[in-house]
Amino acid sequence: MSVRRWVTGLGATAVLLAAGVWAVWPPGVDQHLWGEVRPVIEARLVADSKGSGYGETQPGVRAQWFCRAEARDLDEHDGVVRAGVTTLCTEYGVRQGALVECSGADVPQVVRLKRDAGAHGGFRVTSREEGPDGAGSGKWVEDHFSFFHEPGPEGTGGSDGLEAAARKHFGLPANAPVKDC
Repeated sequence: MSVRRWVTGLGATAVLLAAGVWAVWPPGVDQHLWGEVRPVIEARLVADSKGSGYGETQPGVRAQWFCRAEARDLDEHDGVVRAGVTTLCTEYGVRQGALVECSGADVPQVVRLKRDAGAHGGFRVTSREEGPDGAGSGKWVEDHFSFFHEPGPEGTGGSDGLEAAARKHFGLPANAPVKDC
């Protein structure tokens, strides 16, 4: 077999391989749509977290929930948005000039929203699902996220942004320490 045939065969194989990867690789998240639904999702997470934290039972701590969501997959059909997200909600308070972390959870979820011109932010959350704790969690994630969008160990990327927002909310300096509740 000549060198020309080998080169042609390898070139054709490379093109087929690249086309296959392109067809299977996940599309990126629509940043415009994510910018619209993210504040609505995060506000709902905060509202749903209220009343569930340890800090809310501690006098003088002034506990407050702070939540962040990161999109894993995002899809809209007929005015309904399905957002596969990793969420991080942390309950912070303040005690003796220090930020105190009282409760928190880092959870993959599927949130469905419907366009609603009358709702704050133009969307209304219609449902929110999260997997079970423990043994069934991995199977739930596998069933609710595509292979390319499954939440990984990096989750939401840490709590630095939430700590900064909490410090600002409580009027603490940017270097105020974080302690246990």
